[in-house]
Amino acid sequence: MSDVVLPLDVRGRPLRDLRLSVIDACNFRCGYCMPADRIPDDHGMDSRMRMSFDEIETLARAFVRIGVRKLRLTGGEPLLRKRLPELVARLAVIPDLEDLALTTNGALLAGQAKALHDAGLRRITISLDALDDAVFSAMSGGRGRVRDTLAGIDAAVAAGFTRIKFNTVVQRGVNEDQVLPLVEHFRGSGHVLRFIEYMDVGTCNGWQRDQMVTSAELHDRIAARWPLRALEADYRGEVASRYAFQDGAGEIGFVSSVSEPFCGDCHRARVSADGRLFTCLFASEGTDLRAVLAQGEDALSEHVARLWSRRADRYSELRGSPTVSRRKHVEMYLIGG
Repeated sequence: MSDVVLPLDVRGRPLRDLRLSVIDACNFRCGYCMPADRIPDDHGMDSRMRMSFDEIETLARAFVRIGVRKLRLTGGEPLLRKRLPELVARLAVIPDLEDLALTTNGALLAGQAKALHDAGLRRITISLDALDDAVFSAMSGGRGRVRDTLAGIDAAVAAGFTRIKFNTVVQRGVNEDQVLPLVEHFRGSGHVLRFIEYMDVGTCNGWQRDQMVTSAELHDRIAARWPLRALEADYRGEVASRYAFQDGAGEIGFVSSVSEPFCGDCHRARVSADGRLFTCLFASEGTDLRAVLAQGEDALSEHVARLWSRRADRYSELRGSPTVSRRKHVEMYLIGG
């Protein structure tokens, strides 16, 4: 194999983390990502347009060669991808890949958790915006039942997954009343609940800043009931600010892309299910990798290294400025969170 220099972008940021979408379809229609009135059920790409498992493995190996150590499978809803445990088994044995994870809404997890764990998956993040069934159903576009996700959580724990992370997007006037019940539910469980500021990802969610509840507001609301103390980051570039409960009942996190941008330490790239590279969650368009991918791992790693070396993205730091505020963003369901 030819030597590949580990690339840095124009701001000196290495490539360490890859979010890889395996499917653009989803069984939910969450308003902040894929609202039913804007995204029709038949929107999805033809299955022949999605990368094959051979292509995905080659792509993952190429990214690892140029520095990626964390790989997360996303969607859409990745559990809709047929034979997903087979793909996990192929990715789990890639040398130098230190962390393989998956993000899911959990509704289909009960039937797949054991197979995924047996295949080598060790980390799962579950999107969970409410415990109240009516709120949960409304936020999923009428497609989800909270009991299905809770059953998926139980199955994941039984399969051997520990320290599951839960992501909650808080929207003002929508699920604010779910914050404290969620914290109370997961305190002492060994799992980690993280609150994510509602972001202007994509163009179909009609985002307005006043719909966002800041991490500072959520922190103060939670700390007033359960005192918190700040924790150090687990690693450079970690997106969540970590806090421990002072009584020892575990920890929670806050992802503050809007109120406290963390672009300066962003080491993350995203690849859509059809093989397009996006160097920012808020990018307007991606770069098609399929032609170079067909040439093999060497060619792709060198190509991506060149692309990354030209990366200058810092959208969250520029949010609201005339140069970026009118720019179209790729939809989140195409590239994961």
